[in-house]
Amino acid sequence: MNATSSPANPPENPIGVFDSGVGGLSVLREIRRELPGEDLLYVADSGHAPYGDKSSDMIETRSIAIVEFLLSRHAKAIVVACNTATGAAVEALRARFPVPIIAMEPAVKPAAASTKSGVIGVLATSGTLSSSNFAKLHERFGAEVDILVQACPGLVEQVEAGDLSGDKTRALIEKYLVPLLAQQADTLVLGCTHYPFLAPLIQEIAGPAVAIIDPAAAIARELRRRLASANLLSAGSRAGTERFWTSAAPDKAQPVIAQLWKEDIELLSLPNSD
Repeated sequence: MNATSSPANPPENPIGVFDSGVGGLSVLREIRRELPGEDLLYVADSGHAPYGDKSSDMIETRSIAIVEFLLSRHAKAIVVACNTATGAAVEALRARFPVPIIAMEPAVKPAAASTKSGVIGVLATSGTLSSSNFAKLHERFGAEVDILVQACPGLVEQVEAGDLSGDKTRALIEKYLVPLLAQQADTLVLGCTHYPFLAPLIQEIAGPAVAIIDPAAAIARELRRRLASANLLSAGSRAGTERFWTSAAPDKAQPVIAQLWKEDIELLSLPNSD
């Protein structure tokens, strides 16, 4: 369903963003850069992370509950800042809710356009790689380039713990990258919103000749385009605000979100988060 500005959904309302956990902060960062005057609401479903090993039904149920919460806080648009939730739930969300819903997808298209070796690697959760969305991407671009897929169990948990460069994180990344690099992959797609926080370590291990593609900036630009087309861009001149909720224990999640957001933040408990 399409939505435009109306008394029930005015342009000054906030934008809702959610992820299985803290990974979507990489998308929120780009949204803030692209839309400095918008108020942002962020939900980290860290109490149920990672989504990558959960059933599609469970992810859809969680996604609907979180969007209902964000709409109760007057969100004028929703960004599904999670590739796994996109694959499992975005069609149900768009059928159910009347606001613009912008969703992630692994950046296979730009990777296919930029590779010189003809081989790209996609780092993602098993849930994303097994989704019909990704199957369509693979079918569309797999004839042009070799697409190597690599599920990365454990990386989401490392980011959720705030461990971006420790020995365990490094060992996991090396394990996942070595087979891709051995097959001449020269472009790596970060197919999970948690992974941009590991990009410096991924780049260090892959080497300077390997390109790393993070779709977050493109998602922020698409959000701006969708808001503009629906007359939902905020006209205010003040700086936008951010509010944060988690389904985990706020006292445990707060230090990690503050670390990744690079600001001290107030973190609230997500109501009815079981």
